[in-house]
Amino acid sequence: MDVANTALAERIARALAGLDHSANADGVEASASVSVDETWRAYLERADAVLRTMREPSQAMARSGDAAVWATMIETAITESEAL
Repeated sequence: MDVANTALAERIARALAGLDHSANADGVEASASVSVDETWRAYLERADAVLRTMREPSQAMARSGDAAVWATMIETAITESEAL
């Protein structure tokens, strides 16, 4: 299994920034990587909101895995985001 080298909150914030900047989404930039690199931190509050929403798995998710492990992993991601 692949494991990311960046915090989940950063990856979410970068994805949200990309949505705002990239012409492939709601933005106008053909290549948004520089803008994403410059602005992703402004999206951390939204990323944190996403993480807090994800704390409780859906019933289908809970049936397919360990809900307690999921909750612990998301809580860890929230704590990790506070250090960014």
